[in-house]
Amino acid sequence: MRSIASFLIILGTLGLFAGCSKKPEANADANANAEAAKESPFANITDPNAALAEGNRLFDDNQTELAIEAYKQAVKLDPDLAEAHFKLGVAYSLIEAENNQAGTDNIPGVNADDKKGSQSKPNSQKEFEKAVTAYKKLLDANPKDDVAQFNLGRAYNKLNKDDDAEDAFRAAVKLKPDDTEYQTELGAILVKLAKYHEAIPPLKKALEIDPENSRAEKLQEDAEAGAKRIDFAQVDKDANKKANSNSNVNANVATNSNSSGTSNSTGKPPSANSKPKKDDPRDKRPDRPSAKPN
Repeated sequence: MRSIASFLIILGTLGLFAGCSKKPEANADANANAEAAKESPFANITDPNAALAEGNRLFDDNQTELAIEAYKQAVKLDPDLAEAHFKLGVAYSLIEAENNQAGTDNIPGVNADDKKGSQSKPNSQKEFEKAVTAYKKLLDANPKDDVAQFNLGRAYNKLNKDDDAEDAFRAAVKLKPDDTEYQTELGAILVKLAKYHEAIPPLKKALEIDPENSRAEKLQEDAEAGAKRIDFAQVDKDANKKANSNSNVNANVATNSNSSGTSNSTGKPPSANSKPKKDDPRDKRPDRPSAKPN
């Protein structure tokens, strides 16, 4: 009996030790899951496109901070996912604008330690730059990708690189001329660059494709008004230039006329009826010595 009791006690002790050994392991797993949830509420999403779609849904629902977390998960899973970088840049820019108005610098997903010395650029700018790099990779693989070309222009536009944006939009329009959005964005960047005459044709084309394109209609009005201002300024400039030219010509004529009058008055020719003066005989006498000789 004692041997049986001892055996049972030993089994119970072993079970207790086994339970104790499993408990720390279970706690470690729980802590890891909690840490993962703390890092990102979308850590369970393993498909970058699914994370991007979730970010778009949240962004459309005005849940910008959650959208940022979803986009961050997307670019974590696929660093070359250009659209996710672009959308992340747009979301960050909204938060940054709100912070500027409120006078704060609270940025979702960025802690105080990361802010020290790392905020030389806004997070939106960093993401738009990454989007440019990613879109260029897509175009290197397929130069005829009109969507990548168009979105490259949008990313450049967000970075205020207007000349680069113009080039990208022109390339997109060339690849797909019947897209009203492409034509509209080309017109918009040309208006921004004050190239009003050049902006009118693509905006007219955008309205031909989609007569209900109110943005293209407004931009066309701005472009035509700007073109009129430039034309008026040019006409005024030409008129002033012509007036100045005529003034210079008149001044030269007056100067020449005065010079001619002055020359005529300096030497008056003798009258034709005037008689020549006779020589005085006394002027022909020999010179007399100035002093008597001794």
